[in-house]
Amino acid sequence: MSPIKKIALLTSGGDAPGMNAAIRAAVRGALYHKLEVMGIIRGYQGLIEDDIEPMDSKSVSNIIQRGGTILKSARSKEFLTPEGRVLAYQNLKKHGIDALVVIGGDGTFTGASIFSSEHNVPVIGIPGTIDNDLYGTDYTIGYDTALNTVIDAVDKIRDTASAHSRLFFIEVMGRDAGFLALRSAIASGAEAVLIPEVNTNYQKLSEFLSNSYKKQKSSSIVIVAEGDKVGGGALRTAEKVREDHPDYDVRVTILGHIQRGGSPTAYDRVTASRLGVAAITGLLENKRNVMVGLVNDEIVYVPFEDAIKNKKPIKQELFSLIDILSI
Repeated sequence: MSPIKKIALLTSGGDAPGMNAAIRAAVRGALYHKLEVMGIIRGYQGLIEDDIEPMDSKSVSNIIQRGGTILKSARSKEFLTPEGRVLAYQNLKKHGIDALVVIGGDGTFTGASIFSSEHNVPVIGIPGTIDNDLYGTDYTIGYDTALNTVIDAVDKIRDTASAHSRLFFIEVMGRDAGFLALRSAIASGAEAVLIPEVNTNYQKLSEFLSNSYKKQKSSSIVIVAEGDKVGGGALRTAEKVREDHPDYDVRVTILGHIQRGGSPTAYDRVTASRLGVAAITGLLENKRNVMVGLVNDEIVYVPFEDAIKNKKPIKQELFSLIDILSI
């Protein structure tokens, strides 16, 4: 294989706190190894449109504490086509770029895998998504920050729920994965949680609310992942409960995009820094078309195919904790 002398970085898909820390680490890790670095603005769309600029150590100064991504992100329909990927490849060659580091989730890695196979470009992915749903890594960048954002919001909502004896359904992000909902439910002391991975029977939820909320609780919190199987989100589930229990004072809060914003936690900053440097190390060790992750706090390299196609399992032990702790 030809030696790598110049790399490019991009962020793609939904932003996540800690992406800037990963960019910083990858840039400085590359410079440490005497590599040139280019930044691609607006993800794959920027690669197609040749929105590429050089980066140095100063480019990533004072960004480790910032949310979002200085490279910006975009969803590119054009990159889904062979013609769009040809344009992207031509721009890589134009700038003499030998390898790519991509930061994002499964959609980002799917595009990277196809692009690499078509044009023989070395690519390493860094997992950046608040959903924490990528197979092959215990944590993804942004998950810890989003988790703490949710917990802070739920703690505040419980204050008013208790003051008025209300039942709150709080919707968090997670169209296909319930990791954020499940851990935030445990950490915030929620009485119930609804997630896509577990087909919770509505009757069971209704019976629980009758037995627990009405008889024992001055207030109750139910965390709902947006893709849950009961009602398809907090609004629909809450409406069913209102119909069946008209005496309940039911409220709904949808946390939305506040979960993606904010300064990353210390854990996300450290994780992003480790993964950013490990991505550069992997490229220099001739690792190709893999995601760099953390398993048992150790760096691992997982083939894109495994990270994309395999489903990360929910720990049943954590789900059972909700029932035990809600009595």
